[in-house]
Amino acid sequence: MSGESVSDAAGGHLLPGVAKPGTHTPSFLQQIYQALSVAGLAMASYFVISHFVLQTVQVVGESMIPTLHDSQQYLLNRWVYYFRAPKRNEVVVLRDPSDKGFAVKRVIGMEGDKVVFRRGRVYVNDHELKEPYLVPGMSTFPCPDTKEQVFILQKDQYFVLGDNRRNSTDSRAYGPVSRQSILGLIVR
Repeated sequence: MSGESVSDAAGGHLLPGVAKPGTHTPSFLQQIYQALSVAGLAMASYFVISHFVLQTVQVVGESMIPTLHDSQQYLLNRWVYYFRAPKRNEVVVLRDPSDKGFAVKRVIGMEGDKVVFRRGRVYVNDHELKEPYLVPGMSTFPCPDTKEQVFILQKDQYFVLGDNRRNSTDSRAYGPVSRQSILGLIVR
């Protein structure tokens, strides 16, 4: 059967008996090399995508309730901030300055802004911040020992707050965060 081909009942060829001229089957070592190359490219692609483009994150804690809840998973878009700066009201993941861990917060103020906390309200550039994402009646109190806090944001500085103001360690405690501390945008 070496020079023949196998035919089905209709007369069509199913398996060629002889390889086409000019083609050859790769050796076992070449096949191993190809398999390792594909595996290496797959691992490199996963690394690049998960570290620089998109990854999943799990929220730990209650500082972003009611917007995000403890133990829920979201996508983190790391790619977007290579092309533009964070914008006001975006929910971001950042390197927490207090413990060097990760935190999820909302951007309230940006470079050049004046952020003021007065009588339980937030003012940005002398305008009260409209915050429809907060639980009705939620107020934003400054540090317990002060009646008013004022922050003037410098170049590449951002002011971030948790949406659950009573249970959030944020820029009210550790001050503005640098642009380098913001890792990406939460995609809901």
